This record gives sequence, structure tokens and C-alpha cells, in this order.
Amino acid sequence: MSADVYQVIVVGAGHAGIEAAAACSRMGVKTLLLTMNVDQIGAMSCNPAVGGLGKSQLAREVDALGGHMCRVADKSAMQYRLLNESKGPAVRATRVQVDRHEYRAIMKNLVESLDHLSVKQGQVSKLLIENGKLLGCATTLGQIFYAPNVVITTGTFMNGKAHIGKMNFASGRAGEPPSVGLSDYLSSIGIRVGRLKTGTVPRVDRRTIDFSKTEEQISQESCPPISIFSEKKRSDLVSAHIAHTNAMTHEIIRSSLEESPLYAGIIQSRGPRYCPSVEDKIVRFADKTRHQVFLEREGRLTNEVYAGGLSTSLPYDCQLAFLRSIPGLERVEIIRPGYAIEYDYIDATQLSLTLETKELPGLFFAGQVNGTSGYEEAASQGIYAGINAARRAQEKEPFVLSRSESYIGVMVDDLVTKGTTEPYRMFTSRAEWRLLLRQDNADTRLLPKAQGVGLISSKDFEKFEARQRQRANLRSLMNEVRLTPTPETNAKLEAMNQAPIKTLTLGSEILRRPGITYSDLHRFMEASLETFSPDDLSFVETEIKYEGYIRQSEAQLNQIGRMENLKIPTDFLYESLSGLPRESVEKLSRVRPINLGQASRISGITPATISVLAIHLSRKLRMKQSSAKGTCAAEREFDVIEEENITLENRIGGNN
Repeated sequence: MSADVYQVIVVGAGHAGIEAAAACSRMGVKTLLLTMNVDQIGAMSCNPAVGGLGKSQLAREVDALGGHMCRVADKSAMQYRLLNESKGPAVRATRVQVDRHEYRAIMKNLVESLDHLSVKQGQVSKLLIENGKLLGCATTLGQIFYAPNVVITTGTFMNGKAHIGKMNFASGRAGEPPSVGLSDYLSSIGIRVGRLKTGTVPRVDRRTIDFSKTEEQISQESCPPISIFSEKKRSDLVSAHIAHTNAMTHEIIRSSLEESPLYAGIIQSRGPRYCPSVEDKIVRFADKTRHQVFLEREGRLTNEVYAGGLSTSLPYDCQLAFLRSIPGLERVEIIRPGYAIEYDYIDATQLSLTLETKELPGLFFAGQVNGTSGYEEAASQGIYAGINAARRAQEKEPFVLSRSESYIGVMVDDLVTKGTTEPYRMFTSRAEWRLLLRQDNADTRLLPKAQGVGLISSKDFEKFEARQRQRANLRSLMNEVRLTPTPETNAKLEAMNQAPIKTLTLGSEILRRPGITYSDLHRFMEASLETFSPDDLSFVETEIKYEGYIRQSEAQLNQIGRMENLKIPTDFLYESLSGLPRESVEKLSRVRPINLGQASRISGITPATISVLAIHLSRKLRMKQSSAKGTCAAEREFDVIEEENITLENRIGGNN
């Protein structure tokens, strides 16, 4: 019996489950990782890549919390790209194409070697609950495992159904069985369950592609490793290739729409709006004459090529026909056809900001089961839920990240406050404070927090501290540069198409000019920058160049922080407030926000409702503080909050 008793059980070993279990392991909590197939630990179901627009920020945050995704991506890397390089630092993103077979093998080996972690194969069918208390879970084989904390990370497997044309079959991933029974059980205990759809692309045979008709995309030398802990990149990187659809491709797809389960009405659930199938692209963007197709090898020891941009659920013969209409793919052979998959997910508004269910303490959900899409979104939720499950097992305070300190905080707040009716994908536009939440400062923001809860080894923390000292030294060097208005100095500036200076000017002021980089400033420096990494040079340049904007953002954040953090008791009776619309009472009672900021982001909640709430809560605060520190001080506090209430709509933004 004792061998089957754990502190945390994690169900599912995809990207969310791995990070959840690994976080518990690092925190010294006895953990069980249950998966339907131990051979598929860390499998990449769709694209063979980590990072990308809006996603590398999440991946770097997982990395800063001690997670494994980025480290393994660097170990299995095939190509690096720095996206949005010409745009602002808040939206720049690293994308690593990986060997997905190596990635899975390395991750499986890593998971199996972790202390305090047991891995077992089994399909969970129900939870063990007694008198409203979570005790553990049971499998379809009758195995019983005990733990007061369970993290469910079933991805797209719950009641999964794959579609290729008008044919469909039960499936988790193509070739793997779905998880049957758990979804129905969750519904039976009051968990609200919905249905979503996603899809994947055909995999084709590399030997049947004429790459001379495609555009080669080489790995980018200037792009650093995606993990802050990786010393260097692999040397055996490879190229990807780009092809394009054309009018013939579009016509073949249009003429086949009646065979598509999406357009034949067979699939009723919502798919990802920002990652549409090729059928959707042709219909929704009828004015576009071509679309990009990214041809990426799935591994070094395989001929499979991922046809990125061509997610489809059309019949096999239609897929082959439209692929062969693309230059370079005229003789292509399909190894695996694309398919759509429908699956059950839970309504995330049933969760608290720790991803724990509000009605059943100890039960957590993370990953695609919460309605998200993407490896990075899953891993982020996994590590976050794992940390909180471990903290609960240790009887410690929850670990909560806010919207202003992490993309993880933005995503979790979006999910538990608003929920989603389509697969949720992270974008930089979702983060109000994205200039403060760049991928390059994830370690500065989160690594000390991770070290505080036992997620980071002393060796990794020492590396971080050394890097911080290096950055501080570099910043001092750049700040110490003084430029005098000599003919020689101005000649250098004019050679860089910059206006001459007339007075003594700091190097940092020159660096803030548009078009000036650290390499330009180096021309005026006596000290060499060769000992500093390109990553650190770029980081310090960004901090100096955008210092004014960063200060402004921090001031705005502090300004609204008082109202954002005005706490709402978990047992608050909204129906007791006069003046609140019935719809607002119902939504607030269902979500049960923990503070005024979260309440303001609930869909359908108006600024007027927030004002009523703010006034009531600030009066409660006044009464509480009156008894604690005297009436005069409390009245001053109240006056400040009342003044902020006047401009509440502008401060919080009302209904988002």
C-alpha cells in the first residue's frame, strides 16, 4: 500500500504533464506520473518546433522556472530563427526547429532519471473522492493510486475523435487510442466539459521533393540558444525550405470542400482561429493568390517532412492532389495524411488562479485540457500547476504570478477569468505590459522566484548571478561613455547618418537614438565588448534604449496596482449589493474573482459594476483600517481609493 501512496499524481506525460511532474520532483515532493503509453513521453503531436511569436516568451518563462522544454529543445535543435528581429524587443521571438524523435528520447530519459518521481503506464478512468475530499485516482485496469493532489494534463485525448474526409475514428493522436471514460466521469462530478477541434498537417517523403524549386531558409547564426542555461548551439544545424500554394492548389481545395468534415457539418466544435486549416485559409482569404508552406525535416534519421501551413482534414486523395500542385512537390508522396481531431476540454473558469478547481481542493488541470493550443502554453500551465500542487502538498502558500510579471500570469488570468470557446493561443498583444515581459528578461523576472520555492539548483542559480553581474558590468561600461563635440566624434556620427552633437553627451543618450546599436556605440569606447555574449549585449542595449518607456510602464503599473489588488473575499455575497445587474451577480458568483482587477476582466462586467464593487470594498477597507490604525489614517487611505474610483474606467479599462 505504501508504494502506491504519493503526494502528487500527474495524469498525462505530454508537455504539460512533464513540466508538472518535474517541478514537483525538483521541490522534493513524492510524485507519480501516469501515462497511457510510456513510449510517447514528450511526443510532439504537431509541429517539430519550440518557441515562435508570443510563444518563446512562455517557453523562456518555463526555462526561468527550472523547466526542461528549452534545454531539451537546444539539445535536439535542427534550426534557429529570430522572428520579428526588425521590430521592437517586446515582440521579438526565438523559434527552434527540433528533431522531434531526439526531443522525445532525451525528454523520456530525463523524466525517468528524476528523483522523487515514479513513472507508470495506465489510463485513469476516475478519481477517488470521499466526503468531498480527493484521495487519488483509479485506472481502467483497476489500479489504485493515492494522493491528495492530482494534476490532470490529458491534452486532446479525452474522447478524442480524428477526422480524415468523411471518415472518423476514435483517437488521441493518429495511431494512438483516446482516453475514454474520464471525461464522462468528470461531468458526473460537476466539472463543466466542452468540445474543441484542432488539426495537423500531412507529413511527406523528403526523397520525393524537388528542393531546387523551393526557397532555402538557413539556420540563423545570430540567434542565441533558446534556454538561458545552454552554453552553445549544436554545430550540425540544417536548412528548412519554403514553397507556395497557387491558383491551382486553391481550386483543388475549393472543389473538394464538400468532402471536408468542416464544411460538411460533421465537425461542429470550434477550431483555432489563428491557426486555420488550409481549407479555411482558401475560403476566408479568397483574395490571396498564394500561401506559404514550410517544409521542415522531422528528424535527422527520418525522411519525414512536416508541411507547415497545410493543416487539413480533407480526404487522402484530395490532400495528395493539392500537394502535387505546389512547385517542388509535383511528385510528392504522403507518409502520414493530415487530420482534424475533436476532443473534450474543461471550462477553465472553474479553476482558481493556481489552476486548482474551486469545488474540489487538490484537483488541478493544465494544458490543452483547459482549452489552449500549443506546446508552450501547455508546458507553462503544467509547471505552474505542478508548483502549486507541490506547494499544497507541503502545506505552503500558493505560487501566483500576475499579469504584470509574466506571460504565464496573463494566460492563466485569461483562462480562469474569461474562459475560452476556441483553442486559446498566446499572442504578445494579450499582455498589457509586454515591454516589461520580454523573452530576454524572463530570467531576471522569474528565476529568483523559482529559487525561492526550490525549483532551481544552486549551480544554475550561481550561473544566473554571474550573468547578472556580467550585465551590470556591461551597463556600467556603456553608461561611462562620454562624447565630446569634437570634429572626430561628429565625423563618426555623420558616417552613421546621425546628427552631430553640440555638447558633452552620454553614450547612453546616443544609444537611445533610432538606428544606433551597441556595435555603433562600441566605436566610441576604449573597452572591448568581445568578452560579452551577443545575448547580454542585446539585453543591455534594450534596457538602455527603452529605459524611458520602461519607467513609464512601471509608473502606470504602480498607479493602477492599488485598485487592481483590492482583494475580494472568496465568500463574498454579490447578491447582497444593491445596484448590481443580475447578469453581473451571476458572472461574478461563477468566476469568484480574487481581486478587483480580475473582476474587471470578466466578459460582460461593466465599469459601472466595478465602480459599485470598488466603493463597497474600499468602505470595508476603511472600516477595517479604522479599527486597526486609527480613524484619521484610515480616512486618508479611503480618500485615496475614492479618488481612484473616479477614474476607474480609465485605470482598469472596464470590460475587456
